[in-house]
Amino acid sequence: MEWLSSLFLEHSALQAVVIISLISAIGLGLGKVKIFGITLGVTFVFFAGILAGHLGLSVDSQMLNYAESFGLVIFVYALGLQVGPGFFASFRKEGVTLNMLAVAVVLLGTALCITATVFTGISLPDAVGILCGATTNTPALGAAQQTLKQLGMESNTPALGCAVAYPLGVIGVILAVLLIRKLLVRKEDLVLNQKDETNKTYIAAFQVHNPAIFNKSIKDIAQLSYPKFVISRLWRDGNVSIPTSEKIIKEGDRLLVVAAEKDVLALTVLFGQQENTDWNKEDIDWNAIDRQLVSQRIVVTRPELNGKKLGSLRLRNTYGINISRVYRAGVQLLATPELTLQLGDRLTVVGEAAAIQNVEKVLGNAVKSLNEPNLVAVFVGIVLGLALGAIPFAVPGVSVPVKLGLAGGPIIVGILIGTFGPRLHMVTYTTRSANLMLRALGLSMYLACLGLDAGAHFFDTIFRPEGLLWIGVGFGMTIIPVLLVGIIAFKFMKIDFGSVSGMLCGSMANPMALNYANDTIPGDNPSVSYATVYPLSMFLRVIIAQIILLFLL
Repeated sequence: MEWLSSLFLEHSALQAVVIISLISAIGLGLGKVKIFGITLGVTFVFFAGILAGHLGLSVDSQMLNYAESFGLVIFVYALGLQVGPGFFASFRKEGVTLNMLAVAVVLLGTALCITATVFTGISLPDAVGILCGATTNTPALGAAQQTLKQLGMESNTPALGCAVAYPLGVIGVILAVLLIRKLLVRKEDLVLNQKDETNKTYIAAFQVHNPAIFNKSIKDIAQLSYPKFVISRLWRDGNVSIPTSEKIIKEGDRLLVVAAEKDVLALTVLFGQQENTDWNKEDIDWNAIDRQLVSQRIVVTRPELNGKKLGSLRLRNTYGINISRVYRAGVQLLATPELTLQLGDRLTVVGEAAAIQNVEKVLGNAVKSLNEPNLVAVFVGIVLGLALGAIPFAVPGVSVPVKLGLAGGPIIVGILIGTFGPRLHMVTYTTRSANLMLRALGLSMYLACLGLDAGAHFFDTIFRPEGLLWIGVGFGMTIIPVLLVGIIAFKFMKIDFGSVSGMLCGSMANPMALNYANDTIPGDNPSVSYATVYPLSMFLRVIIAQIILLFLL
């Protein structure tokens, strides 16, 4: 049995891998168990680590530090890659309002954290840890720990506060949403209100009766009209064709046009008359409509096309085909010449079968190649993120040079690469499953090490009088900002309850609460709002955790 004892108890690289893997496996397994309809998911790894640490399990300190740091870096970088494409887009239109409300939640929680240190005697590192737990934000905890290391202070102090406040951090958001619903929401407020979808891709058929465009080319007509559109098919004298930009439009032509739904009325004025046929149904067999033409989806898989504009390929005039729509991450985009292509885009191509085969060779359509992980971009991004995090810069009023650290640097680089990488012809495409795997693996490693390190003193802390104080302060940091902002958003700003709930869950980085909202509120507004505010909220929490410690310690 000596081999078994050495496997679990004697410090070595092998023992560290075994212990961290075992804690992760147990935590992930228990995290799937529902308690009152709520699951903690990967977060249960943290508590499994705490229990293991309390029972006396430990690993070599250097191995623990390495696994914890590497797990954190993988997690925050993959997170940045995921939220990057939507980070800057989230500031548009109604996203601005939701993001400002989410920022209010973040700032209120931060103010309560600072206030707690003044009136309760809780030390600032402990208060920051409690804030991280109350907001269920482990990347912020990692950033706080890295900042304390820069300052030459004990870096594990915030972990205890995070562990103590975390369970009620999950429950508090759900409780706040439930209270707002019970106190303010009426039955009619829960009637499904679809979000404004006037900008989504729409297909309409028009008959040309406007003399102003008779005998003009499509190119000339496009210059006359402010709405962007793509003519997918042209019917004339019983024949169908794929019109090029030089095609002359004549009276009586029938056009199948792809545009934004909000522009249909303007296009009706431009062309003359819209037909009544609904071309947006799911079950339309496009290949049966005009048998001489084929409609096929082709996937962009050639790396050299990444970041190129669709118009620069000149596919329409060269091959006599038309690209009517582009699908990217489940979203339909209008195939305008200015659209920047990304690896993994799915293009709806219409034309003759032989022409489509030629276009297929140009675009790639080698779907299997997308399943291969693009690890070069991951490792290059991690190096750039760590380099950015290591750069010291002076901040007025702070004696120690400020660094973004292991959490701040990689998440910023991840966001920037996820957003601008394709425009610089960087292949940043990863499948959703690959990104989720990276994040789950990194977070599991980080939480297992964090819990193992904090476990030795966790129960001693929680059963002391200050332990109950920490729990109460953490619950206040959770529920007070969420309730205040939620009531203002719903009652006074008249935002629908589904969007308010999703915004509150996203501002607190709480997917468990989002699951509750999705299960109890009709429609997808909670998920849409969550995705809108999550990137900025996550970024702010990571940065603010460092700023508090640097300026106030």
